[in-house]
Amino acid sequence: MYINCKGHLIDLNRPRVMGILNLTPDSFYDGGKYKSSSEILRKVEKMLNEGATFIDIGAYSSRPGAVHISQDEELKRLLPVLQLVINDFPDALISIDTFRSHVASEALLSGACMINDISAGSLDQDMFSIIAKHQVPYIIMHMVGTPQTMQQNVQYENLIKDIIFYFSQKVFELRKLGVNDIILDPGFGFSKTLDQNFELLQKLELFSGMGLPVLAGLSRKSMLYKLFDLDANRALNATTSANTIALLKGANILRVHDVQEAVETVGIFEKMTNKTSS
Repeated sequence: MYINCKGHLIDLNRPRVMGILNLTPDSFYDGGKYKSSSEILRKVEKMLNEGATFIDIGAYSSRPGAVHISQDEELKRLLPVLQLVINDFPDALISIDTFRSHVASEALLSGACMINDISAGSLDQDMFSIIAKHQVPYIIMHMVGTPQTMQQNVQYENLIKDIIFYFSQKVFELRKLGVNDIILDPGFGFSKTLDQNFELLQKLELFSGMGLPVLAGLSRKSMLYKLFDLDANRALNATTSANTIALLKGANILRVHDVQEAVETVGIFEKMTNKTSS
């Protein structure tokens, strides 16, 4: 199972780690933390040195109830930082967390090589054509509604079957357009109750049956820390536990705030399952 990033074939049979770089002032965990060029570059260098295969940059907060910002504001936050990172780390594989096709297009033209779309094209009808035009890996996440309304949309006939059907429709449309590299993100914390999130984790292996890579984005989410009456700042141990389960259930990519801990988790998983590093 491989994806093509900037002409490099990335083997996802070996689990990979995606490090998060939030440029939003109101992200649920590290919002507003990286304000200067030096802070941003230190964070990216740290994640790459710790073993991140991908860096996921987001300039629009998608936490429940987050404030909506304009496309211009998203671009204003994103593009200077993307250029900064590309200039200092030209070989880095940069993913852009956006649901807007114009933002995706501008970022890809500026050196990004992957798009991570929380809406799987549902919030911008032009997104699929942009992905097809640029032929880049595309992460499609399950969410119902918008970040502002998603937690009102948690009614399912059958949670897993409904999400798989959602993905099957999206994949069919993307394949018709000639998109090759599609990654599934079942959307922990998006349009799901706490119990539904854990059902999703328990049955995560069912998504591997679609024959596509699966991304697990569990890092420091409320489904973990609310169990123990904690907050995101104290959710690293719970994140590591959940990431371990996700790997055992077939996850190919862990999207995390804490790269070293996730890389170590992958290392233990590989040793236990006799997978060889490449």
